[in-house]
Amino acid sequence: MAIKQLTEEQVRTWTLQQKDRWWYENVWRGDMPQLTVRSATTGMCLGGILSLTNLYVGAKTGWTLGVGITSVILAYAMFKLLARAGLAKEFTILENNAMQSIATAAGYMTAPLISSLGAYMLVTNTVIPMAWTIVWLFVVALMGVLFAFPLKRRFINDEQHPFPEGRAAGIVMDALHSGDAAEGMFKAKVLVWSGALSALAKLMQSHAIMAKLKLGFMAIPEYLDGWIYKFATLKVGGVDLRELTVRPDTDFVMMAAGGLMGIRVGVSLMIGALINYLILAPYGIALGDVQGRVGPDGSVHYGFRAITAWALWGGVAMMTTASLLAFFAKPRILLSAFRGLFRKKANAEEDILRDIELPMRVFVIGIPVVGIALVLLANQFFGVKIWLGALAIPLVFIFTLIGVNSTALTSITPTGAMGKLTQLTYGLLDPGNIKTNIMTAGITAEVAGNASNLLMDIKPGYMLGAKPRLQAIGHVLGIIAGACVAVPVFYLVFLKNGPAGLISDQYPMPAINIWKAVAEALTQGLSNLPVSARWAALFGALLGLLLELIRLATKGRFWLSPVGVGLAAVIPFNTCLAMFLGSLFFWLVGKLFTRPGSAGNRILVQNQEPICGGVIAGGGLMGIIVIIIENFILSR
Repeated sequence: MAIKQLTEEQVRTWTLQQKDRWWYENVWRGDMPQLTVRSATTGMCLGGILSLTNLYVGAKTGWTLGVGITSVILAYAMFKLLARAGLAKEFTILENNAMQSIATAAGYMTAPLISSLGAYMLVTNTVIPMAWTIVWLFVVALMGVLFAFPLKRRFINDEQHPFPEGRAAGIVMDALHSGDAAEGMFKAKVLVWSGALSALAKLMQSHAIMAKLKLGFMAIPEYLDGWIYKFATLKVGGVDLRELTVRPDTDFVMMAAGGLMGIRVGVSLMIGALINYLILAPYGIALGDVQGRVGPDGSVHYGFRAITAWALWGGVAMMTTASLLAFFAKPRILLSAFRGLFRKKANAEEDILRDIELPMRVFVIGIPVVGIALVLLANQFFGVKIWLGALAIPLVFIFTLIGVNSTALTSITPTGAMGKLTQLTYGLLDPGNIKTNIMTAGITAEVAGNASNLLMDIKPGYMLGAKPRLQAIGHVLGIIAGACVAVPVFYLVFLKNGPAGLISDQYPMPAINIWKAVAEALTQGLSNLPVSARWAALFGALLGLLLELIRLATKGRFWLSPVGVGLAAVIPFNTCLAMFLGSLFFWLVGKLFTRPGSAGNRILVQNQEPICGGVIAGGGLMGIIVIIIENFILSR
């Protein structure tokens, strides 16, 4: 059954009250079972396991992906089989939705491990006690839940933003539970086979394991351009393209991520990557503002870490101005969320969803209480001064706007990039204190990230007629599950030899390196920021405003996303290329296989989400297993 949704014209012209009433009358499913014991248990178990995929993705790229689609299909297939065996009743569609909210929250809570917390441990050369890490992650994520709901009505109810991964999860759930059982199980088979093939490919990319199995001849190369450099060295501005990260790779996980994003975002990322790595980066190197490292043979090597430490300022500025302009273009939406607080009884015509949405008093009471706890923990665990920690709380709201805008369009929440603005602020307020610089930025960026990801979870619930307040509870359960599984594995895999074990050539932990580099630069004063980087920030800010103004003027018809373009400054070129190719592939098959009965349409078009979800899950989990095998078995 096709999901009911407003037309683009209705989204542009209807008032929020009209949209809420339409949703209540056409989509809302009443009291159908949602957050049950079995949906909570299933979500926590699957989420804990799938959270490990984000440890792999984070170690490679510095950011995380959702696991909602994968958990949805696995849970559906599991309860379908149990029902056939007479051991359980089938999942309702809203139980599955509550389950995916829990699982997705578990997957996303890994973000601080591969960014701010990892950077703190690297800078201080100290391994934070595991119990501290679990408590910190929980409180930060809970703060994100509280900041998310005042923005829900603007981004989901009013502007109907896509939140690609969330939307895909909603479409998959509707297809599974509204179609016939055979089609649902076919989707499960597609996901499992995609995951199995992706896992096999990831295993074959490990030359050490393949050599141990005496199958080295079957090993898959990490990059596809090695044969070219046997004959010639490709350069731009005198710089080897490999040093600029401009090369095709075999990262099928990132290609699958691009398939979930869609062609518009993929093109925006590609345009940003071409500008950043083929024009701006060589220019920065020529100026001497991009600092490389000298190898044993005297040659200079640059790479992603060196480039992004300089280039990220323009990208961050672009995302910041575009996101803030998008928000302030409709300030009445936020004000309407608070209006009911000051009235004893809301008018039903004004707020028909008052008994369905999370009560605003939870936000008003919860933010100060949890905020105080967060400030005290930052002081106790990391030595952050009370007043500096308190200042981070209001900054969270600004960065949540930025993060939600990015997540709404791309499914990527640039927590690392957003944290740089906070690092800049605290570089002025508390110069020389690198620990404060990292952890205050961790508060703002990670809370904003959790808020953005919660809205991603709520998107399919809105599409299917669920209660968002129950999904908020589910988000908290997911945080607990992820912390109990991902944190111990992170300590086992990456902290075996102390903080130095966080960085390796194969798993460079780019987010940790960026956080560390920026903190070291800013704690010594703004004089360490190159003049060219300041100009890049100015032009990036202006370009972000221009592109967003065009988007607003065309009522969303303009295809280029300033957030997508800006994101390319904090993602390697090869990763941007992989995501673009993934989006291009699924766009092309959508154009080629238009006949519903054809095999291409049934497998590649109708099952795009299961394919991408399976590739991400299989490749990510095998990536973690490969790390464990290479470091704990083959190294003996």
